[in-house]
Formats: sequence, structure tokens, C-alpha cells
Amino acid sequence: MARLQRIITEKGCIREIPEILRQLKVNKYLLVCDSGFKFIEGHEVFELSDIPYIKFDSFTSNPLYSDVCNGVEIFNAEGCEAIVAVGGGSAIDVAKCIKLFCRLERNTDFLSQSYSENDLTLLTAPTTAGTGSESTRFAVIYKDGIKQSVHDFSIIPNYAFLDANVLKSLPLYQKKCTLLDALCQGIESWWSVNSNEESKRYSKIALETILKYAHAYIFDNSLEAAENIMLAANYAGRAINITQTTAPHAMSYKISSLCHIPHGHAVAVCLPAVWEFMLNHMGLCIDARGKNYLHDIFLDIGKVFGVQTAEEAIRSFKDFLLELNTVSPSIEKKEDIALLAQSVNPVRLNNNPVKLDECALYELYVKIFSPNYLEE
Repeated sequence: MARLQRIITEKGCIREIPEILRQLKVNKYLLVCDSGFKFIEGHEVFELSDIPYIKFDSFTSNPLYSDVCNGVEIFNAEGCEAIVAVGGGSAIDVAKCIKLFCRLERNTDFLSQSYSENDLTLLTAPTTAGTGSESTRFAVIYKDGIKQSVHDFSIIPNYAFLDANVLKSLPLYQKKCTLLDALCQGIESWWSVNSNEESKRYSKIALETILKYAHAYIFDNSLEAAENIMLAANYAGRAINITQTTAPHAMSYKISSLCHIPHGHAVAVCLPAVWEFMLNHMGLCIDARGKNYLHDIFLDIGKVFGVQTAEEAIRSFKDFLLELNTVSPSIEKKEDIALLAQSVNPVRLNNNPVKLDECALYELYVKIFSPNYLEE
């Protein structure tokens, strides 16, 4: 079931968090944040507030299960009553998992237990415009080197503060990568087998807004553009909260770790290759609504790019990547292609509207790592 969430979008709204905690009668809270916390505009309000907090930032960009367990121990030992997450997708995912796990049996693997709703309040303030994690039922952590997807409606935060002011301190490359993640989420959600009218509406808003404001956000540092991109990323998050992501995301995770590039960069270079494959293999469509429906979806996405055919839409997406100076990653060993093809979680491919087997995945990775792939 869906969780009712309050989304606050005014510039400077991060400064409202202490007052809302006061209204909620929170006496002490856990502040989950990343290394960029001290650079964001408005961070000082937490120190100036009279509500005590425990700061937790002991986790990596790919947070570990053990990191979350440490957070759970600190939350319980310090008698915290709420969680506030200020940071990128990783910080928010860690906070979600702490919320979920801190009410479970402590001496049993948290990932093996049944999840249930709890009354713990979670407030989130994303400091990137990309993942939309502040409005989704998903979180990603790693255990024993294996990616674990935690998902439950109970981890959708109670509050999301979309404050564009916090984006001012983002490095340019990070701005590009997080924007591309949101763009890919919007596209993938639109063509997902789980899409519905609500999710497609969110996807359309996200894509239209990103394409309209991307240049001003990336190259002109426009605050108005940042506000719109922050909201677009949230809409993309709300879209995948309904549909989940598809093949480009599933294929991107191992590329990220193998090539040492951010997730948004990795998924963006996967998407046009997958899109071309689907367009050329419509007979493998697994969406119950049929290949004609899927082709119409491709055309609808193309219209947002301002073109009339799916082929032109793919070209437009590639051109967008080139405009942002996004290049295909390189790979050192040819045998890594097979490793990549074998790494894709087949369960995640069930959301993709066209069937992909390991052979198809191998061919796609060969294309992605080909020289001048995006110029073709």
C-alpha cells in the first residue's frame, strides 16, 4: 500500500526541518549524512537548533550491510526517536534501512526477516537531483560484495524536502551523472511492463522538465533550473516507485564497479543500446499489452524529445549525452564482457518489455564498449 508523504519544495526548506521535528515532539534524532554535508547551504540549522542529534556518516557511496547495522546500534543505544537523512541516494538508502531494521530482531540477519510498518519518522533532504530515493520504497546496500535490494512501502520517508539551494555545491560531473540517472529512470519507467497511467504521467513530467532545464542547470548554474531539475528527479523517483527500473539499470551496476564510474553515467550509456535492441526485436516483446502498444510508447517518448520516430528519439538521446560530454567507458580485458553479461540479475529483466537473454546482453555490452558507439 502507498504511504502518504509530505513533499516540501520551497527554496531554503531544509531550514524547516528542526521546526517540524519540534512539532513532532522529537527529543533526539539520528542525522544520517555524507561527506558533503558541511558544504551544503543550510547545514548550520541543525547545530543551531536546541534538539540534540547524533551524527552518522560512517558509510561509503556503496553502503554496506555492516554500515547499516552500526547505524541501527547507534540509533538504539542513543535513544533516538526519529531519523533525518541529508545527502545523496546512498545516505537516504542507509537511513531507510536503519528505519526498517531498528525495529526488527537484533540477533537475526535483518535481510532474512519479514518487514513491517513501524511508527518511526523519517525525514529526507536530497542533496543531489537524481535518484528520487526520497520518494521510493527501495534502498540498495551491499552484503558480502553482493548488491541487496531492500524494498518495502514502510521505508518511503514521511517527509521529503526538495531544496534547490543544496545543489549549488555539487561538482559539475556529479550534476551531470545524477541528472542522467533521473532521465533514465523516467524513460525506463515509461516503457516498463509495470507502467500505468499514473507512472506514465510522472515519467512525462520528469522527461519534459529535464530536457527543458538541463542546459541552464548544467552550464548556467541557474537556480530556477535547479529547482525544476530537483522536482523532475523526484517525479522520476515517483515513477519508478510504481514500475521499478528495467534493463539499462540492471546492466549498469557491474559497469559502475568495473569501470569506476558513477551509476548515472553507467546507466546512461546502457540505455540507447537497449533501446535500439528493443526496437529491432519487437517480436520478443513480453509486455502483455503487445508490441504495437510498446511501439506507441517509444513514439510518445520521442515526442518529448521533439522527434517523430523511435529511431530519431534514440539519436536525440545520444546527442543529449554528447552535449553533456558523456563518453562510453573503456574496458581493459575482453573477457570482462562475458563477466558483465553474467552479472545481470535476471529478475530485474522481468520489468523490461523485450526479452533479453545472456547472448543478447553480451552483444549489448560489446556495442556499449565499442569506440564511437554514441556517435553512430
